[in-house]
Amino acid sequence: MGDDSEWMKLPIDQKCEHKLWKARLNGYEEALKLFQKIDDEKSPEWSKYLGLIKKFVTDSNAVAQLKGLEAALAYVENAHVAGKTTGEVASGVVNKVFNQPKARAKELGLDICLMYIEIEKGEAVQEELLKGLDNKNPKIIVACIETLRKALSEFGSKIISLKPIIKVLPKLFESREKAVRDEAKLLAVEIYRWIRDALRPPLQNINSVQLKELEEEWVKVSSAAPKQTRFLRSQQELKAKFEQQQAVGGDADGGGDDEEEAVPQVDAYELLEAVEILSKLPKDFYEKIEAKKWQERKEALEAVELLVKNPKLESGDYADLVKVLKKVVGKDTNVMLVALAAKCLAGLAAGLRKKFGQYAGHVVPTILEKFKEKKPQVVQALQEAIDAIFLTTTLQNISEDVLAVMDNKNPTIKQQTSLFIARSFRHCTPSTLPKSLLKPFCAALLKHINDSAPEVRDAGFEALGTALKVAGEKAVNPFLADVDKLKLDRIKECAEKVELIYGKKTGGAAEKKEGKPITGKAPALSGSGGDKETKDAATKPGPLKKAPTVKSGGPPKKGKPAAAAGMGGAGAKGKKGPETKEIFESELSIEVCEEKAAAVLPASCIQQLDSGNWKERLACMEEFQKAVELMERSEMPCQALVRMLAKKPGWKETNFQVMQMKLHIVALIAQKGNFSKTSAQVVLDGLVDKVGDVKCGSNAKEAMTAIAEACQLPWTAEQVVAMAFSQKNPKNQSETLNWLSNAIKEFGFSGLNVKAFISNVKTALAATNPAVRTSAITLLGVMYLYVGPPLRMFFEDEKPALLSQIDAEFEKMQGQMAPAPTRGISRHSGGGGDDGEEEEQEDVGNDVVDLLPRTDIGDKITAELVSKIGDKNWKIRKEGLDEVTSIINDAKFIQPNIGELPAALKSRLNDSNKILVQQTLSILQQLATAMGPNIKQHVKNLGIPVITVLGDSKNNVRAAALATVNAWAEQTGMKEWLEGEDLSEELKKENPFLRQELLGWLAEKLPTLRSVPSDLLLCVPHLYSCLEDRNGDVRKKAQDALPFFMMHLGFEKMAKATSKLKPTSKDQVLAMLEKAKANMPAKPAPPAKASSRVVGGAAPAKFQPASALAEDSGSNTMESKPDPKKAKAGGASSKAKGVQGKKVLSKPNLKEDDDKSGPIFIIVPNGKEQRMKDEKGLKVLKWNFTTPRDEYIEQLKTQMSSCVAKWLQDEMFHADFQHHNKALAVMIEHLEIEKDGVISCLDLILKWLTLRFFDTNTSVLMKALEYLKLLFNLLSQEEYHLTENEASSFIPYLILKVGEPKDVIRKDVRAILNRMCLIYPASKMFTFIMEGTKSKNSKQRAECLEELGCLVESYGMNVCQPTPGKALKEMATHIGDRDNTVRNAALNTIVTVYNVHGDQVFKLIGNLSEKDMSMLEERIKRSAKRPSAAPVRQAEEKPQRTQNISANASMLRKGPAEDMSSKLNQNRNMGSHSETTHTVPREFQLDLDEIENDNGTVRCEMPALVQHKLDDIFEPVLIPEPKIRAVSPHFDDMHSNTASTINFVISQVASGDINTSIQALAQIDEVLRQEDKAEAMSGHIDQFLIATFMQLRLIYNTHMADEKLDKDEIVKLYSCIIGSMISLFQIESLAREASTGVLKDLMHGLITLMLDSRVEDLEEGEQVIRSVNLLVVKVLEKSDQTNILSALLVLLQDSLLATASSPKFSELVMKCLWRMVRLLPETINSINLDRILLDIHIFMKVFPKEKLKQCKSEFPIRTLKTLLHTLCKLKGPKILDHLTMIDNKNESELEAHLCRVMKHSMDQTGSKADKDTEKGASRIEEKASKAKVNDILAEIFKKIGSKENTKEGLAELYEYKKKYSDADIEPFLKNSSQFFQSYVERGLRLIETEREGKGRIAASTGISPQMEGTCVPASTHTVSSSIGNTNGEEVGPSVYLERLKILRQRCGLDNAKQEDRPPLTSLLSKPALPTVASSTDMLHSKLSQLRESREQYQHLDLDSNQTHSSGIGTTLASPSSAAANIDDLKKRLERIKSSRK
Repeated sequence: MGDDSEWMKLPIDQKCEHKLWKARLNGYEEALKLFQKIDDEKSPEWSKYLGLIKKFVTDSNAVAQLKGLEAALAYVENAHVAGKTTGEVASGVVNKVFNQPKARAKELGLDICLMYIEIEKGEAVQEELLKGLDNKNPKIIVACIETLRKALSEFGSKIISLKPIIKVLPKLFESREKAVRDEAKLLAVEIYRWIRDALRPPLQNINSVQLKELEEEWVKVSSAAPKQTRFLRSQQELKAKFEQQQAVGGDADGGGDDEEEAVPQVDAYELLEAVEILSKLPKDFYEKIEAKKWQERKEALEAVELLVKNPKLESGDYADLVKVLKKVVGKDTNVMLVALAAKCLAGLAAGLRKKFGQYAGHVVPTILEKFKEKKPQVVQALQEAIDAIFLTTTLQNISEDVLAVMDNKNPTIKQQTSLFIARSFRHCTPSTLPKSLLKPFCAALLKHINDSAPEVRDAGFEALGTALKVAGEKAVNPFLADVDKLKLDRIKECAEKVELIYGKKTGGAAEKKEGKPITGKAPALSGSGGDKETKDAATKPGPLKKAPTVKSGGPPKKGKPAAAAGMGGAGAKGKKGPETKEIFESELSIEVCEEKAAAVLPASCIQQLDSGNWKERLACMEEFQKAVELMERSEMPCQALVRMLAKKPGWKETNFQVMQMKLHIVALIAQKGNFSKTSAQVVLDGLVDKVGDVKCGSNAKEAMTAIAEACQLPWTAEQVVAMAFSQKNPKNQSETLNWLSNAIKEFGFSGLNVKAFISNVKTALAATNPAVRTSAITLLGVMYLYVGPPLRMFFEDEKPALLSQIDAEFEKMQGQMAPAPTRGISRHSGGGGDDGEEEEQEDVGNDVVDLLPRTDIGDKITAELVSKIGDKNWKIRKEGLDEVTSIINDAKFIQPNIGELPAALKSRLNDSNKILVQQTLSILQQLATAMGPNIKQHVKNLGIPVITVLGDSKNNVRAAALATVNAWAEQTGMKEWLEGEDLSEELKKENPFLRQELLGWLAEKLPTLRSVPSDLLLCVPHLYSCLEDRNGDVRKKAQDALPFFMMHLGFEKMAKATSKLKPTSKDQVLAMLEKAKANMPAKPAPPAKASSRVVGGAAPAKFQPASALAEDSGSNTMESKPDPKKAKAGGASSKAKGVQGKKVLSKPNLKEDDDKSGPIFIIVPNGKEQRMKDEKGLKVLKWNFTTPRDEYIEQLKTQMSSCVAKWLQDEMFHADFQHHNKALAVMIEHLEIEKDGVISCLDLILKWLTLRFFDTNTSVLMKALEYLKLLFNLLSQEEYHLTENEASSFIPYLILKVGEPKDVIRKDVRAILNRMCLIYPASKMFTFIMEGTKSKNSKQRAECLEELGCLVESYGMNVCQPTPGKALKEMATHIGDRDNTVRNAALNTIVTVYNVHGDQVFKLIGNLSEKDMSMLEERIKRSAKRPSAAPVRQAEEKPQRTQNISANASMLRKGPAEDMSSKLNQNRNMGSHSETTHTVPREFQLDLDEIENDNGTVRCEMPALVQHKLDDIFEPVLIPEPKIRAVSPHFDDMHSNTASTINFVISQVASGDINTSIQALAQIDEVLRQEDKAEAMSGHIDQFLIATFMQLRLIYNTHMADEKLDKDEIVKLYSCIIGSMISLFQIESLAREASTGVLKDLMHGLITLMLDSRVEDLEEGEQVIRSVNLLVVKVLEKSDQTNILSALLVLLQDSLLATASSPKFSELVMKCLWRMVRLLPETINSINLDRILLDIHIFMKVFPKEKLKQCKSEFPIRTLKTLLHTLCKLKGPKILDHLTMIDNKNESELEAHLCRVMKHSMDQTGSKADKDTEKGASRIEEKASKAKVNDILAEIFKKIGSKENTKEGLAELYEYKKKYSDADIEPFLKNSSQFFQSYVERGLRLIETEREGKGRIAASTGISPQMEGTCVPASTHTVSSSIGNTNGEEVGPSVYLERLKILRQRCGLDNAKQEDRPPLTSLLSKPALPTVASSTDMLHSKLSQLRESREQYQHLDLDSNQTHSSGIGTTLASPSSAAANIDDLKKRLERIKSSRK
C-alpha cells in the first residue's frame, strides 16, 4: 500500500481522474458527500466538475462506476450548471451503463436520465436514448426503451415528444430479440395511455399477431385520463397542486381543469411521416389519363389511388394532378372513372389537409355539378370527396361556388348541395358561421324548402335545421321571418336531431370556450343587451371584427356574394324586418278614411278642408294640428289623416301659409303616429312637388325627414329620388338631392341602395340646369364620405370636365370624418337592434363594391391565351400578359371566375425575364381591384406566390411585389394570408430579401388586426431564426416584428416556442422577447358597441380614428400612450385626444417669451458627481444597451429635469424629430455662452446624444454631429478631461455611427473621434475603438481599423492596449476578413505600424495564415516603394497640432482642423464610383499628369533595391557583342504594348472564377498557336506556368470539393489548361525558358492531377488524364534538360521525405526520371552536368544508401544507380570533372560511387586507352595536375559568379591566364550561356586595357558591380547555383537581350518606349542559395508583378467596377487640384485609354 498515501493527499477532483481505480472510488465517494453538502446551486465548486461527470458514469471499473453514478446523480440534481453536461453524460449512460450486468447500475443510469429531464433537458436526453435504439447491443436497446417509457409515464406526453418515438416503434417490433419486442410492447401501451387511438395508424403495418396482442393490452388500459406525476423545475406550482390533490385523496373535480390541459389532444396525422408521391406517379401518367381507351385512363387513376392511400402526403405542387382529376370528374363519360377520380381527390385532400385548400376552389363547383349522376357509388364517392375537401378549406372560401350551384335546375344537384351544406354546417361553430355567411345561405335554402321536388325540400330543411342548431335561433331567425309556421316547425324538428361535430350543446361547450378569452372585453363591447349577446358579438369571426379597422384603406372587405347583393334596396330593407316591426298597412278606401278621420278630428275641421276661403282652410289646419298634437300614438289613424290632407285641393293648395301648415302636419303625423309606407306613398308625391318651393320647401324637407325616420331612409330616399326625376322641375330635382345629402348625414348610410341613386345621379349630372348638377356633385361628396374611393369607379366614363369637378369635391371630403348619425335610430333601439347594426356596419362599404356590375371574363381566358402566357418565347409570353391586362382593363369589374388564369400567372411569377415578372405583378394588382373582395379565394394559389417574389434580388421587383401584396390584402383582409402554413413556409426560406420584406410587411399589418388565426404560431420558429440571421436587415426587421407577434400570441406562447432553440440562441431570443414585452402595443380597440348604437350605419367611417389610435398606441414614442379606456370609446376618444394635443401645443406659446430667456442648463452643485455615485452604486441603470429601452429614456428624463430648462427638455424628448433639431439648434447657440452649464451637464448631454444616434432621421444625426464637433472643440479649449463615466456611456455609441452607410456621417464621426483624443487619453480611446472592430457592420470594422492606424501613427506604439502584441494580433485577424474594405483597412493599419515600428511588427503579430501573411508582406513592400513621398508629407504636416495622421491617406488632414474632409470623399462624390467606398492609400494612387504625358506605355515603378550610378554603364553597353540571335524587328513595338497585356491576361489565369480563367487561357493559347506572335510570350513563361499550377491547385483543393459547381465546368477548365500547356511545350525556345523551381511545381501539379481519383469519376475524366500523360511527356522532352532533370530530382527527394505523399506519386516521378535517362544519349551535351551532380549529391546526403535501402520499394535506389550509371557510360572518366559545385567532395558519397562505377566499367571494357589526354602525358599525372588546375579555376569562376566578388574573380582569372597562358578555360565556358561567356571575355578585355592604361574610361570598370545586381545573376533565386560557374545555366538568349534592352532604356541609350516589366531578378535578387528554390520564392515577385499589371489595367478601365486597393477614387497628388472638376479627370482618363489602344 506504499503508494496509497500518495493519492490520499490529492484534492477530490484529481482523485476522480486518478489512474488507480481505488483512488477514483474514494474520489467519487467524497464527491458524493461534497455534492450533497453544497447548499448553493450556483456555487463555483460545481463548475470544477463539469468536464468530469462523463468520466464518473463511464468509469471502466464496475465498482467505481457504481459510486460514480451515484455522485453524478447528486450532481445533476443539485448543480445549476449540470444542464451543460447533458449530451455527453446521457450518451455515456446509454453506451457504458445500460450494458452493465448489475441492475443497480442500470437503475442509476435511468435515474440520471430522468433527472436531466427534470432539469429541463428532456430533448437532449431523448435524442441520446433514440440514438441508443440503433445500438447493436440488445441490452442497451431494452434499457433505452424502458427509460423512455418511464419518462413518458412520469412526465407525460407534453414533455416527452412522442413523434420521434412512434417513428421508431415499428422497427422495434421487428427486432429479433424477444426482450426488445416485449419492452416495445410495454412502451406502446404506455403511449396508448396518453394519446389513445392516434397511435393506431402509425402501427398499422406491424405483424398482425403483435397488433392483436397490443389491441388486447390496449383494451385493459383504464379510460381515466393519465396525469403527469413528476414535474420539471419550472412546473413547481403544478407540482404543489398535484401533491395537494393527492393529499386530499385525488379530488376528481379539483383537477378537472388541469386534466384538460395536461393531456394535449394528439392528432394521429401529426405523428405520421409525410410521403412524397408526386415523383412516384407513373412516368406516362399525364398521357395515359388523356388516353382514348377508358381502360388506360383507369390504370392511370388506379396508380394515383394507390399513392393517395398514404394517410399523410408531403406538400408540393399538386396543381397539375388536381387539374387532370378535376377534368375526369367533370368531363369523363365513364361513371366508374368519375367515382375513381373522386376517390383520388378525397385521398389527396385527406393526405394534404390544409395544404389542399388552395385547390379547393377549383374542384368544388365541378364536383357539385357532377351530382347530377344518379348511380349511388358515384354519388357516394363524390360526397366523400367534397366532404374531405371541405375540411381543407373554410366555408367562407367556397361559399361563392356553392351558392352558384344552388340555383341549378337539376333537383339532384340541389338536393346534394343542400345535404353538403348541412354536413358542412356541422363542422362550424357560431364563430365560423357568421351572419354574413348565414344570410346568403339561408336565402338560397329558403328557395329549396319551397321547391317542387320533395328530396330537395327535405335536404333544405336539414341544412336549415343544422344552421339553427349551430348558430342559435337568435342568429338564424331574422332570415326565417317569412317562413310559415309549419315549415318553421319542420326546421326546428330537424335541428333537434342534428348531431354536431363540435359538442352537441349550442350554447354549451362552444360558447363557454369562446366566451372565456373575451370576458374581459365584454364591457367595452356592449353597454346593454345582456351578456350572452356580448359573447355573441365577441365571438364573431376575424373578418367581421376586422372590417371596421380596415375601413380607412378602403371599404371593409367581406366576401359577400353578389347574389345576395342583388336584392338591392328591398334586400336592405328586409334585413331589418323582425327588429323594427316594420308597419305594413293595406290601402284603405277613401270612405273608410273619412270615417276614421271623423272619429278623431273635430267636424268643423273636416268640413273646412276644401273650403274656397283660404282663411277657413288655414283655421282648419290649425285645428287639425292641435288634434294631431293631442292624439295618442296608438289611436292615430295615420293613413286616414294623410288622405284627408290630400283631399282636394290637396297638394295643389295655392296659399303658402296653408301649405306650410299642411306640410308641418304631415311631419307631425309621421313623428307621432305609427306611420306606414302606405301612408307615405300618399303624401310623398306632394312633398316632392313642393320641395323646390321657395316658401314651403323647408317644411316639405322637414316632412320628408320625418317620413324617412318613420319608414327608414333607404326606402324613402329611393321613392323621393325616383319621383323627383320622373318630373321635369329642375328646382325640385336639385332640392331633393340637397335634402338627400343632408338626410344621409343625419341618418347614416346604412342600407341605401347605391345603385339606384347612382343612375339618378348620372341623370342629374347630365342635366342642363347647373343647380341640379351642383346638387348631384354635392350628394356624391357626401356619399364619398361613406363609400370612399370606389365611388369614383361609377363615373369614370363621364366627361373630363365633369370628372374634374367630381374629383375636386372628393378632394374636399378627403380626410373628413363621416358625421355620427343623429336620426333614424330612436324607434329601433330595442334589444334586437344590435345585431342588425353590426350587420350593417360591415355591409356598407361593401355594398358599393358589390353593386358594381361585374363582368364574367371566364370565357375570354381561352386555352390559347393560357398557352401564350406559358410560351417558350418571352415575346409571346409578353403578348399574352398584355392581352390579360387589356381584358381586365376593359371589364373594369370582374366576377371571381377567371378560369385557368391563376395557374398561368403563377408560373410567370418566377419567369426568368424580370420585366415579365413585374408585368405579372401589375396584372395581379389590377386583378385585386377588379375582383374586389372575391379575390379571397385566390390568396392561396396566387397571393402566396407573390410573397415568394419578395425574395427577388432586384429592388424594383420586390417593391412591385410588395405593392401587389398590399393591394390584395386591402381587398381580402389579413385572415386569408395568415391561415395555414404558407406564410411560415415562406419565412423558412433562407432568403434575406424575402425575410426582411415579409417581416416588414407583417410588422405593418399585424398591429391593425384584432385577432389572428392560430397558424401565426407556425411562423414563430422562423421568426427566431431571422433574429439570428447573418443579414443585419433581416435581424432588424425580425426585432421590429417581434412585439406585434407577441401582441397576438402572448409572451407565454412565444417563450415556450424558444424551447426548440440551441441554448445560446435561446438566451438571446428570450432577452429580446423580454424587451419586446415592454414594447408590446395593445390590440386595436374592438368596434365600440356603445357608439355603434348611436352611430347606426355610419360606423365604418367612425372607425378611422380607432385604427389611427391603435397605431398611436403601438408606436413607442415618447408621448404617454393613450389611455386604454379612452381607446375603447372608439371615435369619441380621438376627438378628446385631438383637443388634448392642441392644449399641449398651445401651452408653451402662452409663456414663450418669459420662458425661453433664462439659461438652458442649470448648474446643480455636485450634480454630476452624485449621478456618477448613483450609477456606481447601481441605484440607477448603467447606460449600456443595444437599443435604448423606455426605462433608460425615462431615467434620463428624470435626471435632466433638475438641470435642463423645462421647455428645452420638452423639445428634447418630443416624439417628433423636428423638435430634436430645434433643441440641437438651441444647444449650439448656447454652447459658448453657457460653458460651465454645459460642462456640469455634460454626462446627460452626451447620453441624450447617444439616444439620437438610434434615430433613423439623418437630419437629426447630422445636427447632433455638428454639435459634437463644436462641443469637443470647446472642451479642448477649456482643457476639460472626460470622466470614465462620460466616456463609457458615449464613445461606444459614437463608434457605432462610424459604420453608417452615408459618407458624410462617417467623415464627421471620424473627425469627432479625432478631436476626442485631445480631451480623453488616446490609449483609452484605443480600447473603445478596438471593441468597435468586433462589430458585424463591415464599414464600422474598416473605419475603426483605420482610426487605430491613425492613433498609432500619431501617438506611437504606447497607445496600443492592453499590449502592442495583443492589439496587433487582434488587428491582424481582420486581414482575413470577408469584406474587401476591412481587409484593406487592416493591412493599411499594420503597414502604418510597420512604418512607425519597423520589422518588429512581424514578431508582435504572431502567426498569420500563409495567405494573410503574403498579403501583408506584399502591402508592406509596396508601401516601401515610394520612400520619398513620406518625408515630404510629414514635413508638410509637422506644423499642425499633432493630429492623427492617417497613414493610408484615407484622411489627408490638411488645412484647418474644421475642414478635415478627405479629398478622397470629394473625388468620390463627384465621380461615378460612389459605391467604392474604400480609401486608397497614397502610395497606390494614379498620377494622372504623368500617365498622360507618357505616350503609350504603362510604367511600373521598380522597388528601390540598389541605387545605380547609371553613368558607369554608358560606354560598355554601347557596343554589345553581336553574338545574340537576331532580334525580330517587331520586338520593340510588340513588347512595349503587349507585355503589360500579357501580364494582365496571365494574372487572370489564376483567377478563382472559372470563366475568367478559361477566357484568359484561351487568349494565351491563341497567341501560342500563331508562330509570329508566340515570341511575345518570351520572358513570361515562368509567370504563366506559376499562374497555371496555382489554378491547378485551386481546382484540386477548392473547385473539386465544391458540391454546387457543375463538374463539366471543371473538365472544361482542365482541358483549357492542358491545351495551352501543350501548345507552349511544342515551342522549344519558349519551353526552355521554364526554370527549375517552376518546373518542379508544375510536375508536382500534373502528377497530383493524374492521381486524383475524383477526376477519374468525372464523365470525361479518363480523357483528361490521358491528355495530362501526353503533356508530361512533352514537358520532359522540350524543357531545358538541366532544369527538368534537376526539378525531378528535387521532387523525388521531397516526395520521399513527405510522409503524406503517396508511394504512387514517387513512383510516377521516378518513371519520369527513367524517361529522362532514356533521353540522355541525345541530350547529354546540352546538360549542365555540374548542376545535376550537385543535385544528386544533395539527394544522397539526404538519403544515404542505408536510408534508401530501408525504403519499402527498391525503386528509388535503382533509379539513382541507373541514372549515375548512364551518366558514367556516356561521359566516361570525364564525369569526375563535373563535381566542381560540390563543396567538400571528399565527404561526398557521390564521388566514391562514381569512382566505383568507373572502375567497374573500365574493368569490363578492359580498355586502358586514354581517351582524354591530348598532350600525351600519363593519365594519372595529368589527372593530378588537371584536378588541381580544375580546382583553382572552379574557385575563380565561383567568384565571378557570385555577386560580391565578380571583380575579384575576373582579376584572378586575368592573372591566372597571364600566368598559365596555355590554361584552358574553354571547358568552363563551353556549357555556360553566351551572355556569360561574352561577359567574361569583355571583363578580361577591360582589365587588360585598364592594366595597360590604354586611356581610362570615365571612372568605369566594365559593368559596375552595382549593375551586376540587375545584369548578371539572371536567375539568382530561381536557379540552384549562381550563374557564375563555368557551366552556368543556359537560358534562352532572348531573356538577356531583353534585360540588356531594359538597361539601355534606363540609361536613355535608345528612344525605344519604356519597358514596363522590370527584370524579374531585380525584384528580389538576393545571393542565391545552393538549393533548388521552389517556385514559391518566385511567387512573391511574380505576384507583385501580376498585381501591378492588373492594377495598371484597372486604373485604365473606368468601367471595371474594381474593388482593388488602387481604385479610381484616388486622392489627387497635389492638394490644389483636390477640387478639380471630375469631368476633367474623366477626359484625361479617356485620352489615356485611347492612347493605350
